[in-house]
Amino acid sequence: MEGDGSDSLVTIKNIERELICPACKELFTHPLILPCQHSVCHKCVKELLLTLDDSFNDVGSDNSNQSSPRLRLLSPSLDKIDRINRPGWKRSSLTPRTTTFPCPGCEHDVDLGERGINGLFRNFTLETIVERYRQAARAATAIMCDLCKPPVQESTKSCMDCSASYCNECFKIYHPWGTVKAQHEYVGPTTNFRPKILMCPEHETERINMYCELCKRPVCHLCKLGGNHSNHRVTTMSTAYKTLKEKLSKDIDYLIGKESQVKSQISELNLLMKETECNGERAKEEAITSFEKLFEILEERKSSVLKAIDASKKLRLEKFQTQMEEYQGLLENSGLVGYAQEVLKETDQSCFVQTAKQLHLRIQKATESLKSFRPAAQTSFEDYVVNTTKQTELLGEWSFFSSGIDVPEINEEQSRVYNNALINWHQPGKNDKADSYVLEYRKINRDEEMLSWNEIEVCGTSKVVGDLESNSHYVFRVRAYKGSICSPCSRELILHTPPAPVFSFLFDEKCGYNNEHLLLNLKRDRVESRAGFNLLLTAERVQVGYYTSLDYIIGDVGITKGKHFWAFRVEPYSYLVKVGVASSDKLQEWLRSPRDAVSPRYEQDSGHDSGSEDACFDSSQPFTLVTIGMKKFFIPKSPTSSNEPENRVFPMPTSIGIFLDYDKGKVAFYDMDHMKCLYERQVDCSNTMYPAFALMGSGGIQLEEPITAKYLEYQEDM
Repeated sequence: MEGDGSDSLVTIKNIERELICPACKELFTHPLILPCQHSVCHKCVKELLLTLDDSFNDVGSDNSNQSSPRLRLLSPSLDKIDRINRPGWKRSSLTPRTTTFPCPGCEHDVDLGERGINGLFRNFTLETIVERYRQAARAATAIMCDLCKPPVQESTKSCMDCSASYCNECFKIYHPWGTVKAQHEYVGPTTNFRPKILMCPEHETERINMYCELCKRPVCHLCKLGGNHSNHRVTTMSTAYKTLKEKLSKDIDYLIGKESQVKSQISELNLLMKETECNGERAKEEAITSFEKLFEILEERKSSVLKAIDASKKLRLEKFQTQMEEYQGLLENSGLVGYAQEVLKETDQSCFVQTAKQLHLRIQKATESLKSFRPAAQTSFEDYVVNTTKQTELLGEWSFFSSGIDVPEINEEQSRVYNNALINWHQPGKNDKADSYVLEYRKINRDEEMLSWNEIEVCGTSKVVGDLESNSHYVFRVRAYKGSICSPCSRELILHTPPAPVFSFLFDEKCGYNNEHLLLNLKRDRVESRAGFNLLLTAERVQVGYYTSLDYIIGDVGITKGKHFWAFRVEPYSYLVKVGVASSDKLQEWLRSPRDAVSPRYEQDSGHDSGSEDACFDSSQPFTLVTIGMKKFFIPKSPTSSNEPENRVFPMPTSIGIFLDYDKGKVAFYDMDHMKCLYERQVDCSNTMYPAFALMGSGGIQLEEPITAKYLEYQEDM
């Protein structure tokens, strides 16, 4: 028995790395099971959400008090739009939102659902194992009684119902015979107290009794009857327990049976590590030798070029010296002129002619040189300057790579930027696929100066890059690795980030939403106009002067300060859609009297009566809406722009962005494909501003989903 206990102790201690939280790197404390099946301490989940909340609040609006930029547990619950203007108005929790949480275990974003952290199961099994490990680690450390008066005695029992530990005397006092407490369940001394029955986190009064095969999680009967699992296939808990236990037992038996094989592979890995170490050192020596040979060649060429330059310099200086001496002879006090003056003193004609003939030729030659001065040599050494441009480029791109690895190609259509940048690439070659990739990126400053490259190692062919600055240009490139060799870098891709931090919101189903004409999906990030059938039903009224009104829907979060940016797509089949921003008081007016707001004389784009637009054009309106329809983007009229239709119509962008500067009272509309501003104007931001949308006829609007790690290609077995 002692031997068995010792083996058990060793086994418990050997599993320590399985009991470490991936976030805090310490033993788990009240671990929660995430949808990706990884466990994280309860306190770590809360701290991560608070960290995300802090980063969001730096760029978010004041009236959004959610606990995470993606934790949308708070949203407005207003029956009427006039509640928006009430002092101290805050978002309520009647409209739950989806929570996206970055798992520190798999480094992927997981969806926590509408209940967020409150919908996660506590991993009691892992908690019990951690407690057993703690007990084994501290061995003789005693658990003291929780109820003793000093001096405290060592506990002998722990009550699972009271969640406390007792010595013998205290247990008798607090659990007397003949009382209800005498029936409590007690175990040996422990600090791990777990409930007798696992309760449903969504229906706190219901016990877990079924298992959802689709979601791979335990559920209660209310979850199956009318909850999120009503259409899912479920099985009894006993069946799931039996099935999973059989599978786990078989897996464990298989691993135990392969123990010798595992040990053999561990030995092989050790040999491979040693071989890698030796080969790495050998490769370093060979690389040093190769570069030393290059250095020798360069030194030799350097010495040869310097000698040639010195020889040419010496020859040219000698020529200049000779020419200078000749010109000095032309001066009055020089030998040539003095000699000529002495010759002129000769009176004997024959002697004079004999001497003067040669002197005349010399002086004539000197005179000609004065008329056309030419230096005896060149001062430039351009012929000796070594042009190393090609060699420099070659050395800069020089890497140890095999021609068998193709250069990766970045997919520009699938790569885009929003709150983060999503970069997709592929390798054109069919053979010799890369083992991994390195994504490099850096920011381009306004003066075109590029900073140093940031590198990220990637196993797949896509990567989400975060922490990018707003309104900045970034350049991206990729290179492939196979073993110890790598490919050259791919062609560079430049992306322009939005002009402001991304503003996260969803469509508000409480304020202004007309469920008779509009269809809102469950995620509340897409709305469609159901106009066809209703228009047919009102055909008679159309003939007698009835006109179709716009159906408004707004964002569920307002803006009270700062700069914000959001993006969306308008479906190409849309007949008429208006998008932009509107203040709370203007929304109140629209939604209270929609018929008047869309009268034939009412100009939606300029924000005033079209009959008096000349008089009111320059006034700042409490809203700005542009019109989109029939695959066109229409710019509103303005006194500074041409009123010709062809000058105010653009092709509809694939994705449209809106930039609101609340403090300066400006709103701008962007083509997201090229991050190009299409239209900008002043807007009155004296009240809370909301993203505003309106549809008439058939149409659809899809909010752009923030780029997160869930775009990465990975498989999860839930």
